[in-house]
Amino acid sequence: MPRLRERASPNQDDRPAGAVIDALVLHYTGMRSGAEAIERLCDPAAKVSSHYVVDEDGTVIRLVPERRRAFHAGVSHWRRRAGLNATSIGIEVVNPGHEWGYRPFPALQMAALCDLCLDILARHPAIAPWGVVGHSDVAADRKQDPGELFDWQGLAANGVGLWPGPDPAPPPAQEAPALLARIGYRPGLPLPVLLGAFQRHWRPEGVDGAADRGTLARLAAVAARCPPC
Repeated sequence: MPRLRERASPNQDDRPAGAVIDALVLHYTGMRSGAEAIERLCDPAAKVSSHYVVDEDGTVIRLVPERRRAFHAGVSHWRRRAGLNATSIGIEVVNPGHEWGYRPFPALQMAALCDLCLDILARHPAIAPWGVVGHSDVAADRKQDPGELFDWQGLAANGVGLWPGPDPAPPPAQEAPALLARIGYRPGLPLPVLLGAFQRHWRPEGVDGAADRGTLARLAAVAARCPPC
């Protein structure tokens, strides 16, 4: 476990009876500083929280015990399930985000995050690789964090989440909605919105929501690693 501090957030409650934790949702804080973000996550008037915050220097702050529900995902959907707060653990990674000067995530921060995620995965074996997602994956029509600068591939190389092998030949564009749904994205949203969210996670070199050949090939590669849902 990386360096750990405790700061209890009042924004928490009991998980529903019988809830199984099977998702890990990663966010960026999207505020001007980590201290400002923590104050908001601990403000009862804000009604938002996360289980952990990972600061840029690698410090981890625990706000909510994992057995409790934190209020981090909001209106969310993944693999045919809505309301992911009930069955997920949320981690806020300090970064000013697209509004306040989005920048790469420091190596020390990513290393601490990786260690934390591995600890969480060991405690919650129901979290499969395809259950490690970003806020933009589970709320594609309203969120873009942790964004295209986040090192999803590096995390997957260390056992956190999913990264596909070589891209196959691209499928026809009309297959994209079914492939997105197989991965876990919410059906019914506009295709460019869903493709943009997919690109932020699995093809960050081009986030434009277009069904180009490279995106379609990567989409097929990721979908092949995910069981039907």
